[in-house]
Amino acid sequence: MRIVMMGTGVYAVPLLSRLYESRYDVVALFTRPERRRNSDGEIIASPMRQRAVREGTPVHAPEDVNASTSHQLLREFAPDLLIVCDYGQILKPETLKLATRGGMNLHASLLPKYRGAAPIQWAIFYGEVETGNTVIQMTAGVDAGPIVAQQVVAIEPDENAVDLEVRLADLGGQLVVESVGALEQGRLQARDQDLKAMSLAPKLRKQDGKIDWSRPADAIANQIRAMVPWPKTFTNYLPQEGRPLRVIVHHASHVTREALSTSSSVFPASVLPTGTVALAEKDQLIIQTGHDLLRVEQLQPSGKRALSAEEFLRGYRVKAGDCFGQVDEP
Repeated sequence: MRIVMMGTGVYAVPLLSRLYESRYDVVALFTRPERRRNSDGEIIASPMRQRAVREGTPVHAPEDVNASTSHQLLREFAPDLLIVCDYGQILKPETLKLATRGGMNLHASLLPKYRGAAPIQWAIFYGEVETGNTVIQMTAGVDAGPIVAQQVVAIEPDENAVDLEVRLADLGGQLVVESVGALEQGRLQARDQDLKAMSLAPKLRKQDGKIDWSRPADAIANQIRAMVPWPKTFTNYLPQEGRPLRVIVHHASHVTREALSTSSSVFPASVLPTGTVALAEKDQLIIQTGHDLLRVEQLQPSGKRALSAEEFLRGYRVKAGDCFGQVDEP
């Protein structure tokens, strides 16, 4: 079977590798045009392009995969199947028809949940305990085609979006290869997505990383795990004396007031205003949230390296009663 792979992001690399290991013929890679350059001004090849070049696969990066010039290229490759993963362009029906068996797409969620550009991040953000991969037959809608294969994956309690993406990508590649085999053998079974269960996973924005300290501690901890490697999770340290300091919070965990009350004789008995430092001693940086407390374990002051809580407390002389929150912007 002649396959044209369409992918750009790192999530698609293990799938491409699995296809090379299979008996199928990857005749071309279509990817997004590279924009990043190194210090010498040279374009930095994406991981997908690098992987394809190692195998001698022709690589094309059209600005618009649905343009007539792209269609002509695809016709020359005479694909039986288009396999799409983390590509970054929406294929129109006219493009899908250029492959005799249409297109398959690998998506990193249990569709119809988390349709969109950032399914891994939003699954963690909303506290899901499991997610997975879905292979669909492609249609004109975004992530809307019939489901042909699915696998469920547990989300580990301390797992961040980068770690989860690595696991899902590896598992998803094999799922696609198995689905191609089922298609080839005429035993592929498709089912429509249940639109009542649909949720969206839109592209991340910078403001999605801003901490709202009125949210519960477990929700903020999930946000910190979700917003890596971008936009990261950020706030401002607002000392009782001195200037605000912007910080990125890298690691934190939810802790209950009852647990801390038994471990520290100086812990306040009453609930404090959200964002207030409840405890600042040794390696304990504890902040009041809208519900329960957040233990901050690693944070990075603007322009500085990441610090442990102990280093931050010592270096910035943090005291109970100081606050974390947002600064009004002009």
